[in-house]
Amino acid sequence: MKIMKFGGTSVGLPQRMHEVTKLITSGSEEKIVVLSAVSGTTNSLVEISSLLGKGDREGAKQKIDALEAHYNKFIEGLVKTPEGMSKAQEILKEHFEFLNIILKISFSEALNKDILAQGELLSTKLFSVYLGEQGIQHVLLPALNFMSIDENDEPHVPMIKQKLEQQLAQHGETKLFVTQGFICRNARGEVDNLKRGGSDYTASLIAAAIQASVCEIWTDISGMHNNDPRIVSKTIPIENLSFDEAAELAYFGAKILHPASIWPAQQYKVPVKLLNTMEPAAKGTTISSEVTSKGAKAVAAKDTITAVKIKSSRMLLAYGFLRKVFEIFEKYKTSIDMVTTSEVAVSVTIDSDASLPAIKKELETLGHVEIDKNQAIISIVGNEIASDATSLQKVFSSLEGINVRMVSYGGSDNNISLLVPGDQKKQVLQQLNRGVFGLA
Repeated sequence: MKIMKFGGTSVGLPQRMHEVTKLITSGSEEKIVVLSAVSGTTNSLVEISSLLGKGDREGAKQKIDALEAHYNKFIEGLVKTPEGMSKAQEILKEHFEFLNIILKISFSEALNKDILAQGELLSTKLFSVYLGEQGIQHVLLPALNFMSIDENDEPHVPMIKQKLEQQLAQHGETKLFVTQGFICRNARGEVDNLKRGGSDYTASLIAAAIQASVCEIWTDISGMHNNDPRIVSKTIPIENLSFDEAAELAYFGAKILHPASIWPAQQYKVPVKLLNTMEPAAKGTTISSEVTSKGAKAVAAKDTITAVKIKSSRMLLAYGFLRKVFEIFEKYKTSIDMVTTSEVAVSVTIDSDASLPAIKKELETLGHVEIDKNQAIISIVGNEIASDATSLQKVFSSLEGINVRMVSYGGSDNNISLLVPGDQKKQVLQQLNRGVFGLA
């Protein structure tokens, strides 16, 4: 059995859903199809929830009406028979009645999670109606029946496996299943989610749970490229990546894959393929346990980074100084990306400054604190790149004219990371594209 996940743009138009149907019905292998919400829906639901949280019920009502109008138009292009239209309209009625009812309910975080779940529930139910209209045998498998997270908001693969196998066993002859990405139940049994980008995570968790032959992630890009095609004019797709390389790229800014979605597939050794719905014949990128040749494979960039430097002469003699620094970031649940140290100072980077004022205040008890905002992390990733002299020479000789604030080297065999001013990100990516990959 294989897993096929389709993102919001892949199901964002009625004709796109029609194309997805062709992809999932080709071949004889059993499949579980994971769908995201129709593109734009989650953003609309976030806005509705935000307006309700502020008490702006009139603004929320306008957003709900606009979203309902969009879906009414959507189903006109999706289904063609009177029976199909009737079923689709009933689905819209059910979900938009819910959204209108919540206008009269006190807002809470639990309600927010219910609101955000509507996108995936809508896309899968409407897709199921279209499949039925086409006479395609399938089962709509509710993710809320098997996808769960624990009290630490972490998925538990053995539990997911047990619940999913129970669901699949009820449909022994079925070869095609459709389910929702992103949504799940928490330890209290409430509707919850795997955070933004979580449909990739859902697909990877299902693939791990059932030991799938492959987990296919279908987007509107032909696999992962060696650089950001929105910034540099010439990029090349990467045919093969190891799990470690892909994890580094996903974490440090490659948007095509959600960072969390790597580890379940890696842990259970399920290959992941990144494929293009618009160009299904393209090879895309295969991510697996197989390690390929040494050297740089790709560059990724992470924006809106803040650098924090703590300088203290006491650091010279004080053991436990770093522990005290890290405990402050841990206290405010703020993760650190890069770390560099000297005899009298330590510099770290964070990608969320939500708790920065409180963090800065506590760090000032340890020494002088300097804050640099609007930085960017540029990561050059490849198998054993840190020990490949040729790659190192190409990387550092490509940085002429760049104000490099920090360098992280040696912590990973597969990654060299640079901290540069955010306004130099584009220049760095272009210079690395020329110097490391020979692409003008």
